[in-house]
Amino acid sequence: MITINLDKAKQIGHDKRRAARAEEFAPHDEVIMKQIPGADAEAAEAARAAIRTKYEQVQTAIDAATTPDEIKTALEAA
Repeated sequence: MITINLDKAKQIGHDKRRAARAEEFAPHDEVIMKQIPGADAEAAEAARAAIRTKYEQVQTAIDAATTPDEIKTALEAA
């Protein structure tokens, strides 16, 4: 029988969540970081705030998970 270490599974889930969040942030980070003329920094920051909110919910779901399947479900919702 295979035993899954839930704490380790949660850690892996959080790593995947961070990587996905960073990927979604990348285009908006460029606009903010480079202060590109003609690019709307306010819209980029609003998009970043929406991404933060989305991944806060995923983080909460991972922390509350009691099975590996719940962790997978939380990551798929992202």
